[in-house]
Amino acid sequence: MSEMMTRENLTGLYVITDTTRFQRAALVESVSEAIAGGARVVQYRDKSDDVARRREEAAALAELCRRHGRSFIVNDDVALAIEVGADGVHLGRDDAPLTETRARFAAEGLDAIIGVSCYADRLRAERAAAEGADYLAFGAMFPSPTKPHAPGAPAEVLGWARERLGRPVCGIGGITATNVRDLMAHRPDMIAVISEVFAAPDIRAAAEALCHAMAADNTESIQTTEDPETS
Repeated sequence: MSEMMTRENLTGLYVITDTTRFQRAALVESVSEAIAGGARVVQYRDKSDDVARRREEAAALAELCRRHGRSFIVNDDVALAIEVGADGVHLGRDDAPLTETRARFAAEGLDAIIGVSCYADRLRAERAAAEGADYLAFGAMFPSPTKPHAPGAPAEVLGWARERLGRPVCGIGGITATNVRDLMAHRPDMIAVISEVFAAPDIRAAAEALCHAMAADNTESIQTTEDPETS
């Protein structure tokens, strides 16, 4: 794991790899362009059974992120994250429990960053925060081309989580340089995207556009006054 990475790095544009579009050298180049455009966190996400390719790609991306001082996260696969020296993992609803995952890293002497998908589930978010999740992801914020059937999450949950749970908060799902403005008033720490960056004809320019839109609206905030009965 990179000694440069701390939990304070969990801010800004968070890109998730599109291995259906890019593989091997092309994947590394696409992520390099996203980093050049301002991406601060990179997640390697690949659901295939090609173990050799996944190991090759994850190792190359881990090195790329170390070289540029970016956080590198592996989706689901704790063993792969440990093997390639990733900064941590991201867990979904069907993945290993957070406490078990933390113990696996600790057994290797590693203090990993562990993020958790909370969807729109506030109870899941509260539980993950209590168990020590390093960041909480909510979505889909908008209809997503990557997961078209994913249930939606209201933008207000970002502000609620940030205020109530004391963890970095990430919005994901269908986010573009245009609609991200609807989220920034709720002050998410990170915005995660796949298609908006990696399906763009100019990856670097797409990442720059998102970073610009996020910065332009980050001065605006709202007060979240949720009814305790709904939290």
